[in-house]
Amino acid sequence: MIGVLMVCEGNICRSPIAQAFLERGLPSLAVRSAGTRALVGRHADPLAVEIARGRGMDISCHVAQALSNEHVDEADLILTMTNAQRTLVFNHFPFARGKVFRLGEHEQIDIVDPYQRNRAIFELAFAQIEHCVSKWCTDIARLVH
Repeated sequence: MIGVLMVCEGNICRSPIAQAFLERGLPSLAVRSAGTRALVGRHADPLAVEIARGRGMDISCHVAQALSNEHVDEADLILTMTNAQRTLVFNHFPFARGKVFRLGEHEQIDIVDPYQRNRAIFELAFAQIEHCVSKWCTDIARLVH
């Protein structure tokens, strides 16, 4: 089974959303998420939970975790929300080189951070994540099959 790690900053908005989209797109994968500055122990942002529910996904049980050696070591693929997060993972976990990419790599974009922002920004983040995850699903499915 291929393991994928989604990484954002607080691990309460973007990476849980990306995890849910990837799990829905490729249910055979082992998908986890973590944050570079995680709000450890907090549940997913209430607005993220609400919007995810409207898209048929339940992230209400998500609990934020800090990015760890174990997460990085166990993942076959690590997808960050921004280029800065990708660089941070490289710097803190040099053994991860070759398996860390930005979620928006195909589009050359960073995923907007919706934390403590309005619904429109959350909707934008969801749209970016959904689009980018669909591109990765295609790539990953080619590798798996």
